[in-house]
Amino acid sequence: MSSQSTVYDELGVPTVINCAGEQTRISGTLMRPEAADAMRRAANAYVHLGDLQSRAGELITEATGAEAGYVTNGAASALTLGTAACIADNDYEVMNTLPRTDDVPDEVVIPCAHRNEYEVAYRVAGARLVSAGMNDLGNGLESVEPWEVAAAITDSTAAVTYVDRPHNQLSLQSVIDVAHERDVPVIVDAAAELPPTENLRRYIDVGADLVAFSGGKAVRGPQTTGILAGRAELVQSVALQHLPSGTHEDLWDPPRSLIDPDSVPGMPRHGIGRPMKVGKEELVGLIRALELFLEEDESEVLREWNERASFLMKKLREIDGLVVSVCNEDEPDTVTVLHVGLESTEELDIETLIRRLRAENPRIFVGEQTLNQGVFRIVPKTLTTDEARHVVDRIRAHVIDFEG
Repeated sequence: MSSQSTVYDELGVPTVINCAGEQTRISGTLMRPEAADAMRRAANAYVHLGDLQSRAGELITEATGAEAGYVTNGAASALTLGTAACIADNDYEVMNTLPRTDDVPDEVVIPCAHRNEYEVAYRVAGARLVSAGMNDLGNGLESVEPWEVAAAITDSTAAVTYVDRPHNQLSLQSVIDVAHERDVPVIVDAAAELPPTENLRRYIDVGADLVAFSGGKAVRGPQTTGILAGRAELVQSVALQHLPSGTHEDLWDPPRSLIDPDSVPGMPRHGIGRPMKVGKEELVGLIRALELFLEEDESEVLREWNERASFLMKKLREIDGLVVSVCNEDEPDTVTVLHVGLESTEELDIETLIRRLRAENPRIFVGEQTLNQGVFRIVPKTLTTDEARHVVDRIRAHVIDFEG
């Protein structure tokens, strides 16, 4: 590995070798150098944020096929602002009272199996979450059926949300169909669903009203950016509740690609999105990163990731005491993920090994989502080749230390 010092060395903060994938708590992913350079150059001039959001929106609409696009302060902020748009639409009176939602539809229906720790993003906007269906207890039934989503929709429903994950049984199309039959918009949380690149268009193509992506994962833009794409009316509501106005009302001149001033009563007040502002540097960095993401040879990137996974699997299997398997062996179009466990836990248990790896400098973080199965995950997409070698060496050292 490189011995070159970093700014974190200067600050006395240990760096991390990331085997866990694009997780926010360990910095998501590494920004593209071109995006970082664009951010540095963006810092050297003033710009009207509305103009810059408009340009970013043009790129997002080209990439997604949506009517409009917007850059948010992370994917979670995209969900919050999208929810606020579904609740308030273009009603300034409602916008000015959020997250209080007196006498307006404020329920967001979510399939029970899709509930997760990120749902706070909807509640921040004032939404009340309503579960549809129940969890599968292993009886062979789908965890949630479309009719259960339909049954949860009432006159108090502002939106239905769908969290896209590879293991979903409930199809997005069925959710969109039942929601649109009742004139209710659908928000898709696709924060981590890139690659494949085709997912940028897939959700809009099947009729989703709003889709949220992370800008700081596979796109490799600034970690604090998100992408929101969808219907123009809803994106306009997002812009009205997010873009700062701060001018004399007679001089208010919003970006026409995002806001039609003739459709609203005048200049909006600061909305619920004010604490979620996106700076010019982040906007420029996201624009550049998205441009490069769209230009990438996706198959070549996947090949590189999977070659690294093959190297890791071969070397780890050479270590006595380890059990290494591929968790997605039947999915050739996805990056290979390894599960690593121990043959015997008499001397060394998996939690102790994880703690010891994290205590090193640089700290080594592996994925702990599967810890209850007695294994940890290694995701090669966030590793360099040199880091992969270092990880193998350090795991070997700890296993041998206990066996010796």
